Amino acid sequence: MVWRVVILVALGLVNLVLFVHMLWGSTGLMEYADLRRQLREAQEQVAELDRKNAELSNEIRWLQSDSNYLEKMIRQRLHYVRDNEILYLFSEKHTPTSGADKQ
Repeated sequence: MVWRVVILVALGLVNLVLFVHMLWGSTGLMEYADLRRQLREAQEQVAELDRKNAELSNEIRWLQSDSNYLEKMIRQRLHYVRDNEILYLFSEKHTPTSGADKQ
């Protein structure tokens, strides 16, 4: 009778150890959930990079095929102007204040 109790207790402890290892071990459910989260984040990053890649590919095609678009981009990004044009550049850091703020 005593041996039965000892064997049952030993088997219960083994089950407890296996259960803890199944949940928190190096290949347990917690690690599995973390890996699934990392996979989801990586898939979102890949989707975002694919979207950006498609945008850049479209812009390359536009720059290679449309001279008006090319001129527009050169004028915007490099601040080129035609003869008799004046270019005004505004800083985005400063915002205008109203007269009520100057009291």
